[in-house]
Amino acid sequence: MRAGRVDHAVDHDGAVDLLRRSYAAVPAGETVRLAKRTSNLFRPRSAPSVPGLDVSGLGGVIGVDPVARTADVQGMCTYERLVAATLPHGLMPLVVPQLRTITLGGAVTGLGIESTSFRHGLPHESVLELDVLTGAGEIVTARPDGEHADLFAAFPNSLGSLGYATRLRIELAPVRRYVALRNVRFTDLDALTSAIGEVTATGSWAGEPVDAMDGVMFSPGEAYLVLATFTDDAPQVSDYTGQGIYYRSLPRRTRDWLTTHDYLWRWDTDWFWCSAAFGAQHPVVRRLWPARLRRSDVYHRLVRLEHRHQVAARIDRLRGQPARERVVQDVEIPLEGTAGFLRWFAREVRMSPVWLCPLRLREPAGPGSARAWPLYPLRPGQNYVNIGFWGTVPITGGAADGDVNRLVERAVSDAGGHKSLYSDAYYDREAFDRLYGGDTWRAVKDRYDPDHRLTGLYEKAVARK
Repeated sequence: MRAGRVDHAVDHDGAVDLLRRSYAAVPAGETVRLAKRTSNLFRPRSAPSVPGLDVSGLGGVIGVDPVARTADVQGMCTYERLVAATLPHGLMPLVVPQLRTITLGGAVTGLGIESTSFRHGLPHESVLELDVLTGAGEIVTARPDGEHADLFAAFPNSLGSLGYATRLRIELAPVRRYVALRNVRFTDLDALTSAIGEVTATGSWAGEPVDAMDGVMFSPGEAYLVLATFTDDAPQVSDYTGQGIYYRSLPRRTRDWLTTHDYLWRWDTDWFWCSAAFGAQHPVVRRLWPARLRRSDVYHRLVRLEHRHQVAARIDRLRGQPARERVVQDVEIPLEGTAGFLRWFAREVRMSPVWLCPLRLREPAGPGSARAWPLYPLRPGQNYVNIGFWGTVPITGGAADGDVNRLVERAVSDAGGHKSLYSDAYYDREAFDRLYGGDTWRAVKDRYDPDHRLTGLYEKAVARK
């Protein structure tokens, strides 16, 4: 144990050995995939025909170094478990994705974002090194420089098509006990995007520092930026894990305070606002629904059950209601085009609310430009806003399932943006390769998975099986 480091009781070597033995057990020629029951993905997935990789021992925190402000974490460790290990040291990951059961490996290979992203970029930008089980069955340690720098750069947004992270060393940031919130209302989207630009440039708003920033648009005439500042003092503390519902507080409160723990998971209790689809926001149902089960992974399991059994869809058909298209997406739009995209979205898609999360690729600590990531090529120096919308729309007037998602994809491309790949995608292969670094991906794939044992990136993200 290094001086200052706090090690946890994790048999990492044994877990990696179990993983490698499970890889060896997959018959030659068969696709290699994880044996994993839970997921935060909305993409369709085919049922495995052979045993998958055993990652059952890779869900822990290996150690935290409060002096160096780093953590060594296994690839299947959830952010919920990692935060529980770092907060007692007054530390947190630089970016903590909003849902508790997102894993470190998942956030890096599949991207993640949260309210500190306007300062710290995306989760993979705080990774110092990672061990990867490649498609060839080898464990390699990838760093920004050196022998495996190509894998390090291509791993973000590779979705497990190049390998699986078994260990990640990440940077941590100091935090305080509480988070003070200012909920700033905007009735004009151009004024909102101007404010985002000012906060990003100065790190402050109206003379007060801003450590984290996100927001919600209820309509083009009603949107809120939530400006957060870490603090050791709070005159009162709100609790949105009980009867209170966080997103509903934004129009009602101009100032609010949460513990840092509750701030990090403020969106998880109601899966942003999606818990309404299960009745969890109805006052009577909410009192009966145990608080420990009001969390995103529970709702996600309910969604998977509905996809499998189509109970709600059958009821809608009996009631004469049209079928519905799932529109579950997160897209990154350049800041200067955000207001226009939001107006288009409100007019054409008509889903509300939507989440707003400003981001910018992380600036280097010393001289030099920000690192570019070829499989999700956001532009260094460019301010973006992640726009998240999650729900369904009716399929009417001769439309087909997928039409609205295709419309969104075209609008995102027209705005110079990018779309995350955790949900439905409809790109043809040529467009996909252009948008998601196809040439780079193929070169890295051929080096680390020469027999293509792992499912390809396009096949994972787009192709239906």
